[in-house]
Amino acid sequence: AFHTWLEERFGAPRLLDVDELPGAADDDAAPDGELVELQERFLASEWADRVPVEVEVPFATVLAGVVVRGRMDAVFTAPGGRYDVVDWKTGRPPDGPAAEAAAVQLAAYRLAWAELAGVPVDRVRAAFHYVRSGVTVRPADLLDAEGLAALITGIPERLR
Repeated sequence: AFHTWLEERFGAPRLLDVDELPGAADDDAAPDGELVELQERFLASEWADRVPVEVEVPFATVLAGVVVRGRMDAVFTAPGGRYDVVDWKTGRPPDGPAAEAAAVQLAAYRLAWAELAGVPVDRVRAAFHYVRSGVTVRPADLLDAEGLAALITGIPERLR
């Protein structure tokens, strides 16, 4: 419900049903009854007054011979011809190995937006915004294309 509200707030056409949205299956996602609280917290965030250039951006990119598909929640322009790709999270920020694993998602988003926008990957930042806690997490050491490819090739063929 929160993602749908953001789509409507940003004036984006509804692309998916609520159950199909990224994060809908998150174990720690907020119940619909908490929507008002999440809306209030978002409106108090650094993102509330910014206008995205794109919302719910689908992508498909090939890494190490594997097609990686996804959908970026929002893309904002940043000073100096740069971009911020943001993924909204309604759950709690992970820590330790879970945070490192989550950063792989952002690395893929960052690479995908650079390809879609035709800009060098170093002009794209990626972040999770944890709405409930009001925290934006921007990992500084996101993997590049080679790093993502190495992760994929490290997975046994039968599991890819």
